[in-house]
Amino acid sequence: MVRSKHIRHLASQRGIALLLVLWVLTILTAIVFSFALLTRTETHSTISFIERMKQRYCAEAGVERAIAEIIYRRKNLNNKDSDIWKTDRTPYSGRVGDGHYIVRIIDESGKIDVNAASGILLKNIFLELGAKDGDADVIADSIMDWKDKDELHRLHGAESDYYQSLPNPYNAKNADFDALDELLLVKGVTPEILYGTTDKKGAVDLLTVFTKNNRINLNAAPKEVLKTLPGMTQDAADRIADYRRDRTMLTTQDIQQVLGNAYNVIAPYIFAGDTGTVTIDATGYTTDEKTGYRIIATVFISINNSAEYLYYKSPAPSRKKDEDNNN
Repeated sequence: MVRSKHIRHLASQRGIALLLVLWVLTILTAIVFSFALLTRTETHSTISFIERMKQRYCAEAGVERAIAEIIYRRKNLNNKDSDIWKTDRTPYSGRVGDGHYIVRIIDESGKIDVNAASGILLKNIFLELGAKDGDADVIADSIMDWKDKDELHRLHGAESDYYQSLPNPYNAKNADFDALDELLLVKGVTPEILYGTTDKKGAVDLLTVFTKNNRINLNAAPKEVLKTLPGMTQDAADRIADYRRDRTMLTTQDIQQVLGNAYNVIAPYIFAGDTGTVTIDATGYTTDEKTGYRIIATVFISINNSAEYLYYKSPAPSRKKDEDNNN
């Protein structure tokens, strides 16, 4: 009887020991799998970080290359045999080790400066972007009211009394815009209007705050901006596009030759020259990557070729690689 109880007691202890061993093995297995998963995650994270840094350095190389090309362009603008880069959003590419970049140069003087432009140009640009006539009136007048120094309303505009009535009230600035993002504070301006959509350009691509000039550079203005100029016809815009494919307008005679009879009407709104302020849009890629690291930098290059950064966003919202290749 005693022996039987002893045997059952030993068997019970062995069962408990077996269960403890199984539990320990289970815990150890879970720890091993967790460690393996953590190691794998860290490895992938490290690889992704390295790839991202490579893309960033490729983009930075694109920015530096663009600055060098702008300086070269300035020195060789009159040399028809020089292979100079254009400043009209034409994409250029280059390699850096096993990566590469695609870079565009946009002359800011080809855009409309919101701090210097007339209400007519502002209305026309928003009409060109697809706004209805009444909405374009509201946006243009509200921009003019936002930057003027008083609290007097234009016909379709808005001052502090309107903005104070909003759920999150604020005052009209009554001063110049420091950045285009400020336009989101202006009556009538939405993110879709400012930044665009997948199938439509936004105002941010056609406006600037950097030139302080109420005239548009014909050598750099995109077609949407050209169409906003009073007196500009489709035929004149086409002649400008044809002329600057392989030439640069440098003198008043060049402009008169291109515009013909339309020159006298358009002349107060245009010029042709080099202001030195450009935006560089550079995206760096590594092998077989569909998206890259994008940098947008606005740079002023002085007459002694020193570069001053006015704006630098890194990273900027990515663009698809097929867009880079096709635009």
